[in-house]
Amino acid sequence: MTDTLPDLQLTRGDGTADNLSAHRGKVLLIVNTASQCGLTPQYEGLEKLQRRYGEQGFEVLGFPSNDFGAQEPGTDDEIAQFCSTSFGTSFPLFAKAPVTGADKQPLYAALTEAVPTKQGDVEGMKERFRGYGMTPNDDPEVLWNFEKFLVGKDGRVLARFAPAVVPDDAAIISAIEDALTA
Repeated sequence: MTDTLPDLQLTRGDGTADNLSAHRGKVLLIVNTASQCGLTPQYEGLEKLQRRYGEQGFEVLGFPSNDFGAQEPGTDDEIAQFCSTSFGTSFPLFAKAPVTGADKQPLYAALTEAVPTKQGDVEGMKERFRGYGMTPNDDPEVLWNFEKFLVGKDGRVLARFAPAVVPDDAAIISAIEDALTA
C-alpha cells in the first residue's frame, strides 16, 4: 500500500475550483486524456465504467494533457464539447495541464511517486513508439495518453495501468470491484 495522496487543489475544465479531498470516500480512476489520439475511443469505456459503478461510489476523473504528440490541442471548452458530443461523458474533466516532466501538475507528481511502475504491455508500446522514431518515457513518468491510476476510498493509490490497458480490461474491472468492497 502506498501513502495517501495529499489534499491537492484542482481546477476543473470550466475554471471552477475543486480539490482532491472533495473526492475522498470514492474509488477514483484518474486518467490523462487526449482528443486526437489513437486511444481516444477509450473515453467510451471510461464513461461505461462511470455509469456502471458511479452509484456505488466510483468516479472517473479526466485530466486532459497535450504532452504526447500534441494530441490535445484544444481549449478546455473545446475538450469538454468534444467529450460530451462524441462520447456523452458525464465524469469530471479538469483543466488541461502537463502530466510529465518538470512542469507536471502536482497531482501527477504525487501519483507517479506513489506507484512508479505501471502494469500492462509497456514494452510492446515502447517498441511501437521507437518504430515511429519516438523516445518513450521511462518509469516513473507517464508513458502516453490514457494511463490510469486507481485510487482507493482512503486516498491511497492502489494500481497503475499502462495506456493500452482498456477500461473494460479484466484487471481494471477486478481492481475497481475490489476497491469498492474494501
